Amino acid sequence: MGYGDDLLVTKLASKIKKQFPDRQIVIGNAKNQSAYHSLIYDNNPNISNCRELDKNKPTHIIDYHPHNRPYIDYDKSTNTNYIWRKFKPIPGEIFFTKKEKTDAKNIVGEAIKFWNSTNKKNYKKIIFLETTSTKVQDGQFSIKHQNKDWGLENWQNLIDLLKKNFLIIQSVHKESKKNTSVFSPENMDFRLACAVLNETDLYVGPEGGFGHVAAALNKKAVLYFGGWITPEAIGYNFHENIYYKHELSPCGEYKKICSHCEEARKAISADVFLKYINKIS
Repeated sequence: MGYGDDLLVTKLASKIKKQFPDRQIVIGNAKNQSAYHSLIYDNNPNISNCRELDKNKPTHIIDYHPHNRPYIDYDKSTNTNYIWRKFKPIPGEIFFTKKEKTDAKNIVGEAIKFWNSTNKKNYKKIIFLETTSTKVQDGQFSIKHQNKDWGLENWQNLIDLLKKNFLIIQSVHKESKKNTSVFSPENMDFRLACAVLNETDLYVGPEGGFGHVAAALNKKAVLYFGGWITPEAIGYNFHENIYYKHELSPCGEYKKICSHCEEARKAISADVFLKYINKIS
């Protein structure tokens, strides 16, 4: 599962912890009595580190794992396509350390200096931008994420439109294409990236982990859903979710490159994105 999935369960963990304050709350597979830890859970007072449990205290396993996610209809899904349930996620929780908060503020300060070095006017808002998944070339998940992807050219076109009026902080990793005309912090891990997002005005990017982070931080967002998954399955009502309405949507195809998803990339232009960004900013 991804970081977005890990965030989805944090609100439930908070609720259970309030009901049973003496229990150690962990996330995993109840049937197998196994648990896993995510960096999303770091510093979270409601979730115990499953690697450091106290044997003298009761443990409560929240049954949440790759074969038990609330937005997937497992009975109807096949070995090539996911079928989605209608599901409205509740924004999760992420708890930053003092250092993460300080480092994030410093990065935003550097971004503002970058803007001032090339612009004589003030920016409208600060946008945290993600352009592609870290798993787009992954051996197991690449097909899924290539189908979900909006495409490099589309993101470049959007950046060209936005950089005139918005201060963009682009999150880059080994699978993303760095745009030298906008600010891209070096050596930023996922948690620090989340802390930086918390210092900005809105998130722009594909449906996925950062979209859930934006929701957890009560940030506005404009998300590319394409035609792979529907906002009715995983979208937040206070976000602008750009979805390709088509008879084949949402396809949920994860075994082969999908021509319908390519149609979605072509149908949703940078101008469409810009319209929604201007609407919320």
